[in-house]
Amino acid sequence: MAAPLLANASTVRVTRVDGCGRPVCGPDNAYVTDCFASLSMAANIEEGEDISFKAANGRQCGFKKGCPTLNGYDIELTFFQASPELIELMTGAPVFYDYAGRPIGWDDCSIACRAGFAMELWADILGEDVCPEEDTGEGAWQYFLMPWVTNGMIGDLELANEAVNFTLTGSTRSGGRWGVGPYDVMAQDAAGTPGPMLTPLGPNCHRRPFTTTIAPPEPSTEYLPVEGELCEVS
Repeated sequence: MAAPLLANASTVRVTRVDGCGRPVCGPDNAYVTDCFASLSMAANIEEGEDISFKAANGRQCGFKKGCPTLNGYDIELTFFQASPELIELMTGAPVFYDYAGRPIGWDDCSIACRAGFAMELWADILGEDVCPEEDTGEGAWQYFLMPWVTNGMIGDLELANEAVNFTLTGSTRSGGRWGVGPYDVMAQDAAGTPGPMLTPLGPNCHRRPFTTTIAPPEPSTEYLPVEGELCEVS
């Protein structure tokens, strides 16, 4: 599949990472939702400084174009769920519980700049050749991974006589210790055996999109555990 046609985004998974960008293993560290409107990823680029060599007579002897620097991606997620668990994972806002220990709200406090999360997104792919040759596949998706997002915060909130949207903003960071990840997101062989990524992102990378035949996870209504082989060896 050389040139996939991307349709609508379908699923987002958020995973807690620590101050070094490592996935945090154990319960209450992930959440999956399909109740969102959009996810934008705007490149934050710092323009390089051009160098011009001019002679005394004003003639240009040489010119070097400055090399731009990718500082990361500024993300904006618009979603509908007032989920305390999801908001806590993305912003670090403390969860507020009822008498039975059920999460019913959250506290909007100062921005937790050291809090971080990984964000994965699956988008549907159109085309006649999206189904893999092996019998085990269900189709194909475009998968996006941003393994380290920080400075998550919820924007302005307006309650009126219409649907309420929540808007989260954040910024990606390079580096981190996501490795190949704790999840099965791509086929490991011709039989379509699910497994983690085959290689980690490079130290200067912020995002990895690729086509996968492994279906996205089912949406959740509560925290999900982070477990698997990566957690067993960490």
